[in-house]
Amino acid sequence: MKGRYLKLREAHKSGGEAVFCSILWDLRAEHLLTSSSNDLSICIHDPLLPSNSPQILRHHRDGVTALALSPNSTCLASGSIDHSVKLYKFPGGEFQTNVTRFTLPIRVISFNRSGSILAAAGDDEGIKLINTIDGSIARVLKGHKGSVTGLAFDPNGEYVASVDSIGTVMQWELHSGTALHILKGIAPDTGSDLSVMNVLGWSPDGETLAVPGLKNDVVMYDRDTAEKLFSLRGDHVQPICFLSWSPNGKYMATAGLDRQILIWDVDRRQDIDRQKFDDRICCMAWKPHGNALAVIDVTGKYGVWESAVPSSMKSPTEGFPGLQSKNSNGLLLFDEDEQELSASGSLSDLGEDSHGESEPPSRKRLRKKSTYDEDLDEDINDDLLTSLPKVESRKKASRSHKESLDNGNEGLRSTTYSRLKMQDAFQPGATPVQPEKRRFLCYNMLGSITTIEHDGYSHIEIDFHDTGSGPRVPAMTDYFGFTMASLNEHGSVFANPCKGEKNMSTLMYRPFSTWANNSEWSMRFDQEEVKVVALGSAWVAAVTSLNFLRIFTDGGLQRYVISLDGPVVTASGFKDELAVVTHASHCLPSNDQMLEFRVFNISNGTQPLKGHLPLTPGSCLTWFGFSEEGQLSSYDSKGVLRVFTSQFGGSWLPLFSASKEKPEENYWVAGLSMNKLFCVVCKAPDLFPPVMPKPVLTLLDLSFPLASSDLGAETLENEFILKNMHLSQIQQRIEEMEAAGLDTTSLDDEAFNVETALDRCILRLIASCCNGDKLVRATELVKLLALEKSVKGAIKLVTALKLPNLAERFNNILEERLLKETSRPAAHDASSITPNVVMGKTLTSSHSSEPSQPVIPSPSPQLSSPFFTKKGKLQEGAKVGIEKVEQSQTATVEKNIEKVNNLAGIKSKEDSKSQGEASSIGEVNNVAGKHRPANPFAKSSSNQEKSSLFDAIKKMKKTTDETSKR
Repeated sequence: MKGRYLKLREAHKSGGEAVFCSILWDLRAEHLLTSSSNDLSICIHDPLLPSNSPQILRHHRDGVTALALSPNSTCLASGSIDHSVKLYKFPGGEFQTNVTRFTLPIRVISFNRSGSILAAAGDDEGIKLINTIDGSIARVLKGHKGSVTGLAFDPNGEYVASVDSIGTVMQWELHSGTALHILKGIAPDTGSDLSVMNVLGWSPDGETLAVPGLKNDVVMYDRDTAEKLFSLRGDHVQPICFLSWSPNGKYMATAGLDRQILIWDVDRRQDIDRQKFDDRICCMAWKPHGNALAVIDVTGKYGVWESAVPSSMKSPTEGFPGLQSKNSNGLLLFDEDEQELSASGSLSDLGEDSHGESEPPSRKRLRKKSTYDEDLDEDINDDLLTSLPKVESRKKASRSHKESLDNGNEGLRSTTYSRLKMQDAFQPGATPVQPEKRRFLCYNMLGSITTIEHDGYSHIEIDFHDTGSGPRVPAMTDYFGFTMASLNEHGSVFANPCKGEKNMSTLMYRPFSTWANNSEWSMRFDQEEVKVVALGSAWVAAVTSLNFLRIFTDGGLQRYVISLDGPVVTASGFKDELAVVTHASHCLPSNDQMLEFRVFNISNGTQPLKGHLPLTPGSCLTWFGFSEEGQLSSYDSKGVLRVFTSQFGGSWLPLFSASKEKPEENYWVAGLSMNKLFCVVCKAPDLFPPVMPKPVLTLLDLSFPLASSDLGAETLENEFILKNMHLSQIQQRIEEMEAAGLDTTSLDDEAFNVETALDRCILRLIASCCNGDKLVRATELVKLLALEKSVKGAIKLVTALKLPNLAERFNNILEERLLKETSRPAAHDASSITPNVVMGKTLTSSHSSEPSQPVIPSPSPQLSSPFFTKKGKLQEGAKVGIEKVEQSQTATVEKNIEKVNNLAGIKSKEDSKSQGEASSIGEVNNVAGKHRPANPFAKSSSNQEKSSLFDAIKKMKKTTDETSKR
C-alpha cells in the first residue's frame, strides 16, 4: 500500500512544543472548527475557502483544550485550562454564558445525542453532567483516579463511557448514574504528556465501544457486557492516540504516536489506506457528507484528507442512519421559547428513553464473528443482561419508534438543504487577514495595495508594476482598519466593515493626481456595511450589506443608489462598465452556488448584460474581473477560467482548466489578456501568495478543455477555436465603432491579420485530417477558409497527397464561392467607381467566368486579397484613390499649360514631364492599394492612365502652336 503526503495549513501556533489540538465539523460540513491548548482562541474556518481568514472567538483566558458542537450545530461548547466551560451560539459565535467551572483544567467535553446534556471532565475528580436547558448540574459521576481525557455518549441514550490518563475505562448508566463496568489498565498510560489524550468512541449503531489497546491496536468491547470482541491490529508501531468512527460505522480512522493515520475496514478488520505526516496527529473528524477526513497535528496545523476511503469502496457516509432526533434542538439553553419540554421535564429521565429517539438499523453483532467467542461464558453473559432490566426495556421502547423517526428525518433533511451556506462576499485580488503579516488589499494588472497592522493601526502602501509609468503614491497610515480596496490608473478606493461604538462603515477615495487641493473624500454608512468596492473611469462603486449598489463620481458626488436582487458576492470595474455578481437564490442540495451577474454602463445609465454565472459543480467563485481588452471573466475554486462572449446570444467559454496543469500547483489569478492568463503560482496547499517576497507573475496559455481528438490534433483545434473567438470579438468591436461613427481602419487590419492566421491554422488541420483519412472533416474545414489563396493552397495540398476526389470537391467549393462573390452588387458598384482603381472582387469575377479552365494554385508566396472584402472599406479606398488621381491630374495639367505658353524648350522637356506624371500615378495607385494586399489577378492600369494624360498635353500643345502661327 503506497503512502501519500498531505500538506497541512497552520491554524494555531504551538510555540515550538507539542500541544493538544482539537478539530471538528458542523452538521452540514459548512464550517471546520479548531482549537489548541496553547492558544486561547477558537477558529471557525470556511472549508470551501481555506485561504480566507477564519472567524476567531477569544473568550478564554488560557488555552482551549476541548470543543463540542450540539447535534444540530446551533450550540458550541468549549473547555479550557482556565477551568471554565463556555457556550456560544453557532455559527454566529456570540458568547452566551459560562455554563460551569472546575478547580483544575478541563480536558474533554461532549454533548449527548439530543443536545440536552453536556458532559465535562478533566483533571478534577468527577464528570459533570450539565442540563443545557437551565445550566444546572444534573449529576456528577465519580470513580476515576486519573485525569479524564475521553468521553462518549452511547448513541442509544443509555450509557456514557469515559477513559482516564492511566488507562481505566468506565461505563456509566445515565438513568441511575452508577458505574456498570470498570475496566482497569486496558488503555495506554499517557503519563504526564498533555499532548496525548486517551480517547474512546461508540460505533454509530451503539453496539460496540472502541478503545486504544496496549499492543498498538484498537480493541472493541461489547455494549452491554463490556466483553472484548476483537481488535484491529495493523502497521502502527507505536500506541494509538486518537480514533474516529466513520458516520456509517463501516470504517475507522486511527492516529498513532508513529505519526501516521490508518483507515480500517471494520468488518474485514484490516487497514485499507494510510497517510504519513511530519508531526503527530492528535485529533480527527470525518466529514458528515462525502468522503473526507479532517486532521490536526500537535503543532496546530490542520488539513482535509480528501478521498480517505478508496473510491472503489463504499463511501464512509453511505447508508448513514441519521441519528438526529426530532427534539434535538441543540442550544436548548437559549431557545426555551421554541421548546415544548419544560426544564424539569427534559431531565426527568437521563436515559432519554422515549423522547422521539430511536436506534438506527443495527448491523450484525461483530462479536458473532469474533474468534474470542469461544472463550465466552454464556451463563454469565445471561446473568449480566438480566441484571439490567431498565436498560433492556429502554432498548425495546427506543426501537418501537424507529418507523416514526425515519419519517421525521425526511423533513429534517429538507430543512437542512434549505439552509446550505451561500458564499460570502470577497474583493478580487485581496488576500485574507494574517496576524502580524502583510497582506494584499488589492492586486491587479496595474499594481497592488498592501497593508500591515502595527500598534493598533495599519500601514498601507501602493505600488505599480511599471514604476516608470505609474505615479508615485506616498504611504498612508490607516486608522480606519480598511479590509478591501480597488486600484486603477486614476486613484484608489478603500472600505472597512462596520466597527466602533457607532457600528459604522467607511468608504474613502484617493485620486492620484488632481488640479484641486483636498480632492480626497470619504463617506460613512450607519448600520450598513460595505462588502465590495470597484473603480472605473470617473466613478466609484460600493455594494453594501443592504444590497444597495452605491455609485459616486470621482469627485464624491452621490450619483446613483440601486437595489440589487440578492446579496453581493463580488464586483469589478473597467472604464465605463461595472460588473456585479450576486446570489440568485439559495444553494442547491448539492451545495452548488447559484449566482448571477449584471453589467452596468455608468456613463449611459444602462444595463447591457444580465444572466446566470456558471460555476464548476462543487466550487465557488474566487476571482472576477475584466481582461485587458474588456472581456468579462471569472475563475472558480476548481481552477476553471471562463470568459463571456457575445456568441450564441451571450455565453461563457471555459478558456483554462487548472486540472490540465500541474496538480501540485494552485493559481492565484491577477488578470488575463486575449491569449494569456496572468497569475501567481502557489505550491499546494497554499491558495494565495505572501506579500514578501514580491510575487512573480506567470503567463499561462489559454486553452479550451477539449476532448481527446481521434487525430491527436487538440493543439490545432484549440488554436482554431481561440482565433475564431478572437475574430468574433474584433468584429463586434468594429460594429460598435461603426455605429458610433468612429474610424475602424486599425481594427480592419487587425481582423485581416487574424483571418490570415486562422487560415494557416485551418490548412494545418486539413493536412491532419487528410493524413488521418477524415476527408469529410477536411471538406468542412475548407469551407471555413477566408482567403482565396488559402483555398488554392488547400487544393494544392490535397493534390500533392494524391487525393483527386477531394481536390475536385475543393475546386467546386472555390468555383461556387467565386460565383457568389461575382453576383454580389457590391462588386459591380466598386468596379464602376473608376477604371484607375483596381478591385479584387471585379478581377476575380473575370476568372470565374471561365468554368472550363481548371484552377491552378499559384506558387507565389504573396497572399491574395481577402475573400470577404468589406464593402464600406472598398468604397472608402476607391474614393481616396479617385480624389488623389484627380488632384494629380489637375496639378499636372495646370503646370503644363504654363509651360506650353512658354514656347521655348517645350519639346526638350516632354520626356521628363511624362516620367514625372507616370511616377505620380504610380504613387496614387500604391496609396489606394495599401489598405489590403494587392490581388494577384489585378492588371495595372497605370500605363493607360499615363497615355491618356500625355495625349491631353500634346493636344493642348498643338492647339497653342496653331494659335501662335496665326
